[in-house]
Amino acid sequence: MTAGTVRVPYARWIVIAAAAVVCAVLLWFARTFTFYFDEWSFILTAPDWSFATYFEPHNEHPSMLLRAVYALLLNTVGLRSYLPYVALLYIAHFANVVLLFELVRRRCGELLGVAAAALLLVLGAGWEDLYWAWQMAWLASVALGLGALLLITEPGRWRLVMAVVLLAASLSFSGIGVPFAVAVTVYLLMSPRRRRDLAALVPLGLALAAWYVFFGRFGQHPNPQPTAWNLLLDPIYAAWGLSQGVAGLLGLSDWVGVPILGLALAGLVIAWRRRPPDAVTVGVAAGLLAFYLVAGLTRAQLGLQQSGASRYVYIAAVLWLVVLADAARDLPWRGTWRPALAACVFLACFNSAVLLFEYGAAKTLQMQRATADLQALAAERHDPCLDPTGKVDLLVMPDALPPAYYRAIDRYGDPVSGKPIVDRADFDVAAANLRRPGC
Repeated sequence: MTAGTVRVPYARWIVIAAAAVVCAVLLWFARTFTFYFDEWSFILTAPDWSFATYFEPHNEHPSMLLRAVYALLLNTVGLRSYLPYVALLYIAHFANVVLLFELVRRRCGELLGVAAAALLLVLGAGWEDLYWAWQMAWLASVALGLGALLLITEPGRWRLVMAVVLLAASLSFSGIGVPFAVAVTVYLLMSPRRRRDLAALVPLGLALAAWYVFFGRFGQHPNPQPTAWNLLLDPIYAAWGLSQGVAGLLGLSDWVGVPILGLALAGLVIAWRRRPPDAVTVGVAAGLLAFYLVAGLTRAQLGLQQSGASRYVYIAAVLWLVVLADAARDLPWRGTWRPALAACVFLACFNSAVLLFEYGAAKTLQMQRATADLQALAAERHDPCLDPTGKVDLLVMPDALPPAYYRAIDRYGDPVSGKPIVDRADFDVAAANLRRPGC
């Protein structure tokens, strides 16, 4: 018996129940969170959005559907509560866990499907994507991309059409749809009977190219700007990101990821020499590599360590789990192999869960600081010493100038109305930042 042939009674329901419980706990944990950093770039400009604005990139990412979601929420629940925003984040995470289980289960069995879902569910190394509602864009792109992979692997004209639609939606939330578009393309290329279906991707490719020509190329790049040196740095940038992605599955990071990457690659080589990988695995592996190579073209100048950012680890972890599950399905499931493999997955999940809790505690403190900043803005609104160009906190809300902030809360509601000041020290610092010097 191998790991890929083990049956797990009610596996799908176990995954659904576990994902629902963990996401509910995370939502409770985030109950005191508030709007942060990039979110303010949307909130402060939303009153001026036109139809063309929806096609403008955020940094380098297409953000049409993300803008639509924020426009809907701002004009319904407004800024009075952050819970609806973060709830959408956990709906996307729930979908990712369940869809990953389904993709792995169909190809590698129920046991590995449950293991992959568990590792993603409590991925502490990907904490940035699990404690910031703004990252709903990336997680939605992942969910839609996984849905496209599930549909494309089954024959049928309507499945092909729906897969293309999901890919288009994935790319409309963020550029995280790119690795899934690569995965689908490679899968069709490697499946002789499906190559004619590549024609269905042509309109999507043309639409993406048109968006880039008319909107995407005008997006803001990080400072410092990318240069031709990025082409040389790109392979190292990708290698470091790959190491952090696979190490993140164990709740580990930094240089320990390098030997873990070596072990993972060695395991894949051994497994694939015995049994060549299927088209889905090759496609996902190509998407994983493309994810870092594309990011490196515009980000490598920021430092190679940047590819190991927590928000990247979550995306890489999803793709790594699909690839590694294909190799793991031939592992024996007998004798001492059973407790050994079970213990490895348990320890990895436990370590990740502890890491997720620790980062959640740190995020709670950061959100207290963010709330204090907003309270300082409210307190200083009618102060004659208020500096209209003052920046309350460059680490929390760098884009928020007082006039734009007050316009936004007048329209969408005050996110700190009625809340007591908890972080007095940060409140005082923020208030001082808002006053004119010497006033």
